[in-house]
Amino acid sequence: MIVTPLWFFNNDTYKYTMQQAVLELYPDATVMYRFVNRGKQRFNEEFVRILKIYINQMANLKPDKVTTEWFRKLSFIKPWYVQYLKNYRYNPDEIYLALTPDNDLDLRIKGFWHSAILWEVPLLATISELYFSMIDTRWTLSDRQELFDKKLPLLDQLPAFADFGTRRRRSAAHHYWISQQLKRSKKYVGTSNVWLAFDTGVKPIGTMAHEFIQGNSILGGLRHANRYALDAWVKVYRGDLGIALSDTYGLDPFFEDFDLFLAKLYDGIRHDSGDPFDFMRRCVQHYQKLGIDPMSKTLVFSDSLTPESALRIAEACDGKIKCSFGIGTNLTNDVTNSPPLNIVIKMMSLNTFPTVKLSEDPSKAVGTPDAIANALWVFSHKRQIE
Repeated sequence: MIVTPLWFFNNDTYKYTMQQAVLELYPDATVMYRFVNRGKQRFNEEFVRILKIYINQMANLKPDKVTTEWFRKLSFIKPWYVQYLKNYRYNPDEIYLALTPDNDLDLRIKGFWHSAILWEVPLLATISELYFSMIDTRWTLSDRQELFDKKLPLLDQLPAFADFGTRRRRSAAHHYWISQQLKRSKKYVGTSNVWLAFDTGVKPIGTMAHEFIQGNSILGGLRHANRYALDAWVKVYRGDLGIALSDTYGLDPFFEDFDLFLAKLYDGIRHDSGDPFDFMRRCVQHYQKLGIDPMSKTLVFSDSLTPESALRIAEACDGKIKCSFGIGTNLTNDVTNSPPLNIVIKMMSLNTFPTVKLSEDPSKAVGTPDAIANALWVFSHKRQIE
């Protein structure tokens, strides 16, 4: 039984913004992504069978006219890209899926970058929803109103926050319920999910993910991949969508590339790994070193946040630099006695060359051992290579 509703725009904004950029700049680039399970939960053959049915059904999706017309009016969307989406169809032949001997998923996506890029979020969301409908089924949402009502006063104390919870949500239905509840908060500014943004009348939130910087490490060069990616983004968006992602290869290489031009042009920086308080201090220092008032910029925090942790970060930022928060799994998959999956899909190669993501958290490093070792050497990271 397929439990995840199928509709085209049930995906995160940054997949479309990156797809538009890839089409404009790198239309011939090819890519391979791989599923990574950071947790201990495991799957079975029946799960794989049902997931394959879902993947095949994705080929039938196409944008509906009403949502497409709304999407076309977004300031950063170009008319030619809307025409591309009208003709876009998910291609199940881009997916390889099997169960590993230890009951994990061997899931890989391979194809043209502009085509394969949209698979990540709906696949992760479906894997999560299927897992909690087929394998871990001893849970209930009976207390969800009570849980959310405890979060709401904390959310209302934040400067601003958005829902980033599509990828690892409990279910699409629960995500929709959460989206209705979030409108009760005066500090709720939008959601990463395009369809929910359309349906609930809020702003779609998103810019780029690590894969855009990883791809530019191959197309431009690893040592200054951040600079190449941020320069490329400017060519497409001309100052719009101006939040720079900081941690693909660690903060030191990022700050080296985030020079006066980029620091003035971009509206702020996103944090996605490592100590958020150290990140805030270093961003403030970097802006001050460049002669930029930190209070004219915004830090966006998005690393495994809860309302409580976000509030602590906001208090640390107060008076030093503006901040906003993207809260994901804690909003859309906070269920008593049933922990969420910790799953990702990451780029592993571009044009057959291996890519790597290091992050500020060594446990989040992704790539082959040789690729990781090479990147650590290139960036002179003082980290333990296991």
